[in-house]
Amino acid sequence: MKRIRLSGVARWIVIVAIVVAIATAGWLWMQRGDRSDEALRLYGNVDIREVQLAFRQSGRVAQMHFDEGDHVETGAHMATLDAQPYREALAAADAAVAVAQADVDKLHRGLRPQEIAQTREALNQALVGVRETQRNFDRQSQLLASGAASQKTVDAARAARDQAAAGASAARAAHSQAAEGFRKEDVAAGQARLAAAQAARAQAATALADTVLLAPRPGTVIARVREPGSMVISQTPIYNVSLNAPVYVRAYIGELDLGRIAPGMRVRVRSDSSDKVYQGQIGFISPRAEFTPKTVETTDLRTDLVYRLRIVVTNADAALRQGMPVTIDVDAGQVSSAHTKGR
Repeated sequence: MKRIRLSGVARWIVIVAIVVAIATAGWLWMQRGDRSDEALRLYGNVDIREVQLAFRQSGRVAQMHFDEGDHVETGAHMATLDAQPYREALAAADAAVAVAQADVDKLHRGLRPQEIAQTREALNQALVGVRETQRNFDRQSQLLASGAASQKTVDAARAARDQAAAGASAARAAHSQAAEGFRKEDVAAGQARLAAAQAARAQAATALADTVLLAPRPGTVIARVREPGSMVISQTPIYNVSLNAPVYVRAYIGELDLGRIAPGMRVRVRSDSSDKVYQGQIGFISPRAEFTPKTVETTDLRTDLVYRLRIVVTNADAALRQGMPVTIDVDAGQVSSAHTKGR
């Protein structure tokens, strides 16, 4: 194999390229070096939770009690539906429960004494019929032996006796059933019907209660979507409410600084609109990298991968508004502590 010989100029070019590469690598290593003694500054935006309030039932909006900008407290009556159809449904459910309860009570008490007495009398009458038909059969049998009665007459007397005996057995069973009361299975079925009626009544009561829209938490009305008289279906937004708390800050941190922070670290939050310094705490660090959003300002290139943070502002007030850009400062002491724990 031939060896490639470089000229003097070419050798110098190769040497210079190697030196530049080593210098560049050293500079990059210094850039990634230990910066734990430096304070950390991040940038982000205020993130306030919002809720869309809606009825769980359909109907006609009867009243709207708040407008945009109004402050509401927990449990405030925001709006109401026309409740007349739901009151009528509840009344029908109450009647169904009353009927089912009466049936269960009857099953538990059994038949009335008069009804039991009637079955007893029916049994006695059947027994009298059995005795009479038995005597007639015996008489006809004697007459048959002497030739005074035909076989046909005896057979008819026997059939009448057997029929009377069967009627007496049926009367005895009816009297026993009346005296013992209803079967356990009948009582269980009646109780099940009562439970179903009570469940339907509870649903009707819940539907009636749902005609009143309540504020879930303190907040500020930012949109009034419907007006009285509007026909709405369930889950149709009626109000948009911005919650007063908690107030978060959504921020991003580059991969080089990721080891300098940890959940629970205290931070200071400032906005451009006032000099007030808010206190916050890092509550969440995303485990997934993403490209920096265009709305976030950092000193790195926008194509760099960053990690999302969620910072909880502990002393927020009305001056912090949705989407407001803020600056987040982390003390150098905390940065150093987090860096040490990460090693």
